[in-house]
Amino acid sequence: MKPHTFEFRAVSKKFGATLALKEVSFNIQEGVHVAITGPSGCGKSTVLRLLAGLDAPDRGEIYLNGAVISSSSCIAVPAHKRELAMVFQDLALWPNLSALENVMLGLSGVNCTQDEKNNRALEALKLCAIEGLYQRMPGQLSGGQQQRLALARAVALTPKFLLLDEPFSGLDLLTKMRLLDEIASLADRRKITLILVSHDPFEATALCRNAVVLNEGVIEESGLLAELIERPKSEILKIFKRRIK
Repeated sequence: MKPHTFEFRAVSKKFGATLALKEVSFNIQEGVHVAITGPSGCGKSTVLRLLAGLDAPDRGEIYLNGAVISSSSCIAVPAHKRELAMVFQDLALWPNLSALENVMLGLSGVNCTQDEKNNRALEALKLCAIEGLYQRMPGQLSGGQQQRLALARAVALTPKFLLLDEPFSGLDLLTKMRLLDEIASLADRRKITLILVSHDPFEATALCRNAVVLNEGVIEESGLLAELIERPKSEILKIFKRRIK
């Protein structure tokens, strides 16, 4: 069975008068974790939203396994049919629902019984090492525990691709590094491909093999992250190289 592959072909996207992406082309193959990086406002989060089917491109096409899933102002395949899940920067947890209820809410569109949803939610909480906190409200959880809850909600969907939109920005370094290790291990065990939006070299190198570097809506460089950092062309990877050393 061939691995799943997403492909952007000459994708452009504007928000009002602002051009977020300009004729961007690249592909993401199942099994190869990818970091989407670049300075603030370069189009990183726009790439994730287009990939997830939350927005449609203004021009160009997005393919999954050779079939068009989005094209000019059209989403041909909705988000819930793309075999992916997303963890947002603000985590988007419901404060009036318990940890278990938050995960089960994420399964509301899944065609299975309530008992099966409950079991899947509990399994996801266990995978993310917070099964003992299933009755707590998000406000009763630490920052790291909230991150794990958002991750559990995504993992419960059993996605092939997990999209991470700078979800670690509010964490202290120790908590962040522990969570990065856990996510890498979880992705390996569950065969989930990670697509990470980040401007942090530690996050990118901890999780990803490949990288796409954006600047002002265009790709500056892309390829194997280790090789790009060794001979960086973009300013952000030059910063990566200095910080890592």
